Amino acid sequence: MAEIASVVNPDVPTWSDIFTDLLHGYDLDPLVTTWAMNQIMNDAASAVQMAGFLVAMRAKGETPAEVNGLVEAMLAHAKLIDIPGHAVDVVGTGGDRSNSVNISTMAAIAVAGTGAHVVKHGNRAASSACGSADLLEALGIDLSLTPDAVEAVGKSVGITFCFAPIFHPSMRFVGPTRKELGIPTIFNILGPLSNPAQPTASAVGCGDLRRARLIADVFAHRQSTALVFRGDDGLDEITTTTTTQVWRVHGGTVTEDSLSPQRLGLTPASPTDLLGGDPAVNAAIARDVFAGKTGPVRDVVVANAAAALVALEMSKADAGASWPKLEDAFVEAMDQVRVSLDGGGAASVLQAWVAATVAKA
Repeated sequence: MAEIASVVNPDVPTWSDIFTDLLHGYDLDPLVTTWAMNQIMNDAASAVQMAGFLVAMRAKGETPAEVNGLVEAMLAHAKLIDIPGHAVDVVGTGGDRSNSVNISTMAAIAVAGTGAHVVKHGNRAASSACGSADLLEALGIDLSLTPDAVEAVGKSVGITFCFAPIFHPSMRFVGPTRKELGIPTIFNILGPLSNPAQPTASAVGCGDLRRARLIADVFAHRQSTALVFRGDDGLDEITTTTTTQVWRVHGGTVTEDSLSPQRLGLTPASPTDLLGGDPAVNAAIARDVFAGKTGPVRDVVVANAAAALVALEMSKADAGASWPKLEDAFVEAMDQVRVSLDGGGAASVLQAWVAATVAKA
């Protein structure tokens, strides 16, 4: 039987041609995925077309070039901000069903407490009891700020939060379809790749092994700097219960490595040590960590904040520059984070952040 040739014309794509190619296992030209995302973002795609595209893409397996086309379209429809200089986002893709505390959000504040600039991008919880936006709101951060106000807060305080519904308003067109599908789709990993500030570095956790590597490859495709990681317990964080796989992305290349709590000088935790609750519970836990309380939650926050600092330092280095062993870089960064927590830096920056958002609201 003769193989069916690709039928999509990148200059004049149609949904039926896209579906035909995807069903026959053909990778799409990035121009085609950009077209598809533009259709979705412009409310020009039906629910059936969106569902068909998302499911067929996942069934085939998305390529870095395809995802990059989607990211370009998302950013073209986003409300962008400019945070000058070096900044980092620290984020988990979610969906790991761990019901853990908000590790990356606490880590972001701890990083800001070291004096580094942080631009976090996130949303409310989708499959857990408390998302990054839910925790920040419980801590007193006003989520309703305009993009201009978010930018101003970032410049004045050193940390700011891009609330996804405000910065990506066109995402509302695909939301009902995603919810009705009830399965992870490419949109689950687009958030960390489409931060409206496009910071110079990212620290991204993903609980799905294949997609973690895909995220790393997309960052490399975009010539971005990132640390991407996946706990071998399935956590979308640098875990402290077991080993973590890490992909270091810089200068268009991806280098794979691993970490363990023991090699970082941390006492291994159990999954129950990291369990969280609703926003009020997680906010109380966060305040304890920022007040210097020790224990398993602090340890995992320190490790993930260190990931952000390591990624940030990588972004300042020339492509091809020599780099210390990953665990050595982490240990040094962890010392900075501990100073932030024990010396009051994290608590102070949170207080200033809350005041700034209230003043701008």
